[in-house]
Amino acid sequence: ETLLGREVVTPTPNLDECQRYYDNNPGEFLSGDLVHARHILFQVTKATPIPEIRAKAEQTLNGLLANPERFAEVARELSNCPSGQQDGNLGQISRGDMVPEFEAALFRLAPTGLLPEIVKTRFGFHIISVDRRIPGEKMPFDMVRAKIEKRLIGKVEEKAIRQYISVLAAQAKIEGIDLEAASSPLVQ
Repeated sequence: ETLLGREVVTPTPNLDECQRYYDNNPGEFLSGDLVHARHILFQVTKATPIPEIRAKAEQTLNGLLANPERFAEVARELSNCPSGQQDGNLGQISRGDMVPEFEAALFRLAPTGLLPEIVKTRFGFHIISVDRRIPGEKMPFDMVRAKIEKRLIGKVEEKAIRQYISVLAAQAKIEGIDLEAASSPLVQ
């Protein structure tokens, strides 16, 4: 690291370069999507008959589709998750908080309300209600400038180290292997 720090000098990006990167890569600077959701879990364990549990979950979902206002009551009565005692409330959820199958169902671009299908995960069968969706928003430049600067420095540093190693390889006397060495220190 000491050698590279001395031999490989990388410039620090200025404000304009950071702003240009921010403007050209808007998708990288979004705050995460959030949902407020509730669920009812029909837990699957080694001793439970899966077809019967799935049938019970389907029957419960059909009943809730006809009477969605009963969700809290049914969650308290039937859910195998501790959240059942809080009407099935899972609170505010962001991407990465749940297992992939559950998350895919939550963040699918659909309206709010009771999802019309059972969601199967390694924990069991879930009936899910999405109460509110909060889409991600573009974060202000000032909030992400340090992150952008770090990313740009990293890119330049990586390229500079590759070039430095390439120049060193060109100066070495190695036979039997092509190191893609640069013949000039003026590497682009």
